[in-house]
Amino acid sequence: MIITDSESADLDTPTDLMRTYLFRPMAEGRYPGLVLFSEIFQVTGPIRRTAAMLASHGFVVAVPEIYHELEPTGTVLAYDEAGTERGNRHKVTKTLSSYDGDARAALDCLRSSPHCTGKLGVMGICIGGHLAFRAAMQPDVLAATCCYATDIHKRSLGEGMRDNSLDRIREITGELLMIWGRQDPHIPREGRALIYNALSDARTHFQWHEFNNAHAFLRDEGPRYDPSTAQICYGMALELFARKLGEGDRRTTA
Repeated sequence: MIITDSESADLDTPTDLMRTYLFRPMAEGRYPGLVLFSEIFQVTGPIRRTAAMLASHGFVVAVPEIYHELEPTGTVLAYDEAGTERGNRHKVTKTLSSYDGDARAALDCLRSSPHCTGKLGVMGICIGGHLAFRAAMQPDVLAATCCYATDIHKRSLGEGMRDNSLDRIREITGELLMIWGRQDPHIPREGRALIYNALSDARTHFQWHEFNNAHAFLRDEGPRYDPSTAQICYGMALELFARKLGEGDRRTTA
């Protein structure tokens, strides 16, 4: 589907205005909504292309700047050592409540949009995978795709590095799609097993897929990108969202 990717909104949050980029089909009608949470580098080219791909399959996609209170609006961190260090520092400077408040603001933005059906899902990559995991604790989130979600097993998200994501798993009522790389040094086998067992013990409705890849294998820049695996993963995510959120009431197929 032909999309528009030129819209944005500055959403009120408890800490600051949050620039949120909007991607949606141009065809008249209403579509299910997705919040896409980025890596630590914020809304980079690869993240924008992922959002555009999702929108082209019939979704309204909101992509918030996850460090909006720590960086000037529009900041994109580079995929280099300095950008990585800065993004990781922000990750444990921002409070957990701020992350959760941001998720709620982005979900509410979609729910109130005239282009959205009100059926909501979330997706995230790297730290965004963890943020999607936490956003899935919101009762109106029907489906979540979490791609190599960092820090869940270490409980190290947010100020003080003492997050409670594992303790709140029973609050997740939608379906999860969990995607991992077996050679990812950030989430070793023991960490993945801890999360898998916690989800199973909580009787969460989830899918679990591991691939022979390192970290960042979905990012279409850099040497770790695996386009074949990325295609499989995006296909699984689209299947989940279409099944759980529906197709909306689009009236043309432009």
